[in-house]
Amino acid sequence: MGRYFIELAYNGANFHGWQKQPNAVTVQQKLEQVLTTLLQEDIRITGAGRTDTGVHASYFVAHFDASPFPFDEVVLLKKANSLLPPGIALYSATPVSDDAHSRYDAISRTYEYHLVLRKNPFLDGLTHRPWFIPDFDYMNLAAEKLKDYDDFTSFARLHGGNKTNFCHITEAFWEKRDDRYVFTISADRFLRNMVRAVVGTLLEVGRKKLSVDDFCEIIESKDRGRAGTSAPPQALFLTHIEYPETMFQRKV
Repeated sequence: MGRYFIELAYNGANFHGWQKQPNAVTVQQKLEQVLTTLLQEDIRITGAGRTDTGVHASYFVAHFDASPFPFDEVVLLKKANSLLPPGIALYSATPVSDDAHSRYDAISRTYEYHLVLRKNPFLDGLTHRPWFIPDFDYMNLAAEKLKDYDDFTSFARLHGGNKTNFCHITEAFWEKRDDRYVFTISADRFLRNMVRAVVGTLLEVGRKKLSVDDFCEIIESKDRGRAGTSAPPQALFLTHIEYPETMFQRKV
């Protein structure tokens, strides 16, 4: 038996998130079904994290254990992608050490949230269009404050099962990209629903319902009820997962 890291991407619109669950179609479920069929053994996949229903991943990593492949990587990828639904693309399958772990060995993760300010039929389902025009400079002042804190209970899903609500945020900023406004946030870990809760609260800052000081007070309160409503899921993308270079260097 050997351990393999796989790199993939998925459009979350037609999936109930990453993690396998009863009576729901998920990304993990579909991948396990296809790899079990191709490798002719029971394959169980562990992901680097989990995304909620409707959330996308332009870059995702997972691992599984299996006997040596009966065919090379190129053939495996071709066969797997022909069987996977259109919303999932498998890009690589790389042998790693037996103790490598796609979740626990990750040292940072990056998400993006994409806004548009006018209707765009070509971005429907991949962006969020607020009913107001946010003040992005003011939101950036608040976003910068995120790096001053490490307890994000105020942005955690209630009864989310987190062992700890501590995270170390290294990046958090809004920028304009063509006709989109993109929020990028990087951290060593994220809580369930955290990014959408952060974005929803920043949008309250962006429409001047909250001040930057109010935003800080919400974080310090450790009270989810004081934060804003979670932003819709369809505009959220997991975009990068970083590992120690000596462990896993290949990137798509």
